Amino acid sequence: MTHDIAVLVGSLRHDGFSSRLAHALTVVGGDRLHLRQVPIGDLPLYNQDFDDVPPAPWTAFREAIRPAAAVLFVTPEYNRSIPAPLKNAVDVGSRPYGQSVFVGKPAAVISQSPGAMGGFGANHALRQSLMFLDMPTLQQPEAYLAHSDKLLGPGGALLDESSGAFLASFMAAFADWVDRCRGAGDGS
Repeated sequence: MTHDIAVLVGSLRHDGFSSRLAHALTVVGGDRLHLRQVPIGDLPLYNQDFDDVPPAPWTAFREAIRPAAAVLFVTPEYNRSIPAPLKNAVDVGSRPYGQSVFVGKPAAVISQSPGAMGGFGANHALRQSLMFLDMPTLQQPEAYLAHSDKLLGPGGALLDESSGAFLASFMAAFADWVDRCRGAGDGS
């Protein structure tokens, strides 16, 4: 079974490392996951005053997430946390209260950084929100891609064979996780 996966990229840079990584994941992801990037750059900041009559980009974003079987977050680290556009996307998708498009969707987080820690702080800051949103999040393998400036070429070409193998195993584990969470193969 192929699962439709909404991919949220935390960086707005056109050819930034997170965008490159998201592209690389489509290459190594296998045939069990169909990755579909959902843009977040045009989302107005979340403001509860607009819950009754949401801006059109909010509605479009929510409708793009709703049919997805799961969500994959690909993010850099900004100041030991996630970038503001990604936090805004999480807030827009989770509101109004009680109408979250994220509830129950399996999730995975890959963080990256040109530094040595691979976006560890962003990865865990995002997981805190996902736990509250009732998104069962893949625990192992953890994915912190350090030195991404040396691992990802233009357009997402992987420059390091061992990183490609790791990302392929991560995506296989995510596919298994989505199967388990969605009840595939257990007669449900």
